[in-house]
Amino acid sequence: MLAYTARRLLIVLVTLLAASAIVFFVLEIVPGDPARLMLGLNASEDAVAALREQMGLNQPVITRYLAWLAGMARGDFGESLTYSVPVIELIADRIVVSLPLALLALALSTAIAIPVGIFTAARRGRPADTAAMAGTQLGIAIPNFWFALLLVYVFAVTLQWVPAGGFPGWDDGLWPGLRALILPAIALALPQAAILARVARSALLETLAEDYIRTARAKGLPAERVLWRHALRNAMIPVLTIMGLQFAFLLAGTIIIENVFYLPGLGQLIFQAINQRDLIVVEGVVVLLVGTVVLVNFLVDLAYAWADPRLRRR
Repeated sequence: MLAYTARRLLIVLVTLLAASAIVFFVLEIVPGDPARLMLGLNASEDAVAALREQMGLNQPVITRYLAWLAGMARGDFGESLTYSVPVIELIADRIVVSLPLALLALALSTAIAIPVGIFTAARRGRPADTAAMAGTQLGIAIPNFWFALLLVYVFAVTLQWVPAGGFPGWDDGLWPGLRALILPAIALALPQAAILARVARSALLETLAEDYIRTARAKGLPAERVLWRHALRNAMIPVLTIMGLQFAFLLAGTIIIENVFYLPGLGQLIFQAINQRDLIVVEGVVVLLVGTVVLVNFLVDLAYAWADPRLRRR
């Protein structure tokens, strides 16, 4: 297990290094002078030159990349030129919204999808299976922003059970904060639950067709024990894969939902930074999100090894 973990850690480090290079150099080749775009077309040449000097744009690109990489290794993501504060402070202020939202959405998605996947796999071809799969297909087809607007109209405008948008902050208490995240989490969770339920069903059906499952049934084991003790654990590997990818999507892909509900999260921050051409903030947030995706995939790999000990020997 130790050798398996060490190999995965090496892959994580190489992936992070490659991702940081891609993020930095892709933003470097974006057309337009960041200094001129930030100051406006009517800015004087002296002002543009001073801002370019402040941003370090006069230095060679390799020098700037290595300095940026060394800063990130120390936890220094630079300073936002728009807000005049360290990027890490902006991220810290926004991630307390985006991270709980992503975790709540993932918990809701998993709580819905796994029981539905097990229920439909155990009733393959029956009316209940057909109805559930039709529901998951509908959940995949509906855009989450449209579903978010529908939730706002029903539960916030009509029933007035929850606020339509905004975030009060965790200083006001746990329940007010969670109450503001309920509708965004549901809007994010249901489409992902539909995908995860279909994956769980397919993985279980494939596992139930294996020879060792037929052997367990031939020995006279009850169907419930075969399903829960023998089939479910082995079927969890593709499910864990999708869950890891979904968490990364939920954390990195909340730009639309956060703007629909006026949530001050990472999605709204990166949207504003792109509009304001604040490349330092864009680079910092994107690399953080990439690092989160890589870390989640690493944890998923460890979960693989827990679910299937045969992988530890690879």
